[in-house]
Amino acid sequence: MLVGALIFGLGVIGFLARRNMIVMFLSTEIMFQGVLVNLVAMGLLHGNIQGQAMGLFVLVIAAVEAGLGLAIVVMMYRRRGTLDAESWRTMRG
Repeated sequence: MLVGALIFGLGVIGFLARRNMIVMFLSTEIMFQGVLVNLVAMGLLHGNIQGQAMGLFVLVIAAVEAGLGLAIVVMMYRRRGTLDAESWRTMRG
């Protein structure tokens, strides 16, 4: 559980410290992996398979989020020409 919390903490630090959108998405993936490790550890601790089943669900959600997030980043990069999150604050509809 400590390893999962450490991985999640590293993801939070990476998300808050960087402005590059690709690094921010990678940091969210690291946070998902930290949650996944904790879910599997809790399942093993309690002796049931529910933690591993929930971990599989989180893994699928993380993969879908990564695909959609990357597509959005590529689309926004083509429009703005930068990956800096600060320049994306003002979006016009």
